[in-house]
Amino acid sequence: MTNKDQQHTRVNKSLLSTLEKSTLSWFAKRMPAWVTPDKLTLFGFLGTILIGVSYFLTNQNPAFLWLANLGLVINWFGDSLDGTLARFRKIERPRYGFFIDHTIDGLGEVIIMVGIGLSPYLDFRIAMVALVGYLLLGNLVYITTYIRNEFRISYAGLSPTEVRLILILANVLVFFLGNTKIQTGFGLFSVYDYIIIALIVLLFSIYLWMMYTHATQLVKEEEEARQR
Repeated sequence: MTNKDQQHTRVNKSLLSTLEKSTLSWFAKRMPAWVTPDKLTLFGFLGTILIGVSYFLTNQNPAFLWLANLGLVINWFGDSLDGTLARFRKIERPRYGFFIDHTIDGLGEVIIMVGIGLSPYLDFRIAMVALVGYLLLGNLVYITTYIRNEFRISYAGLSPTEVRLILILANVLVFFLGNTKIQTGFGLFSVYDYIIIALIVLLFSIYLWMMYTHATQLVKEEEEARQR
């Protein structure tokens, strides 16, 4: 989920940003000429489809969780490296790249969360709430890019890369330990449900806090501008 518009300042302060940046730079320098940013974008989207299909197929066999993990790695590789490669080769197409990258990201998020929701591990209702939270936060990113000229990739130390890693670790956890269900006053919920619920709380908390913060700052800035 990378911004290719060089008119914007890219901000990534996620937990893995330093390691990720050096890794992507290493790959970009070694990509053969036939590998283009568009091909990497397509490759990443194919990884997204693999994720969604694999989660659905876990209804037949939990081993498909490993195929979902492979899809998450493929998605990270294509989605994160396409913009890095374009910048490295100085072949950026800012408006086209930004448009294609983020429209595909939105579709990809739907595919992944629907796939997880149709798996035996996550309640479909919880998956849809998580999808809403993720799309809301993405919407916030695009709005703040417009008003601040700053494309913020991470919030609270988390970027899409860390979210992918959380999903991979959750897949490994439930594969080896099982998806134990716990009875609560609100119903029967699984370990995977609780992991995603925690992510939902984080997503909505970040969204509400940043909405309040930006609104407060904008009011102050515009009042100061009128007084000049």
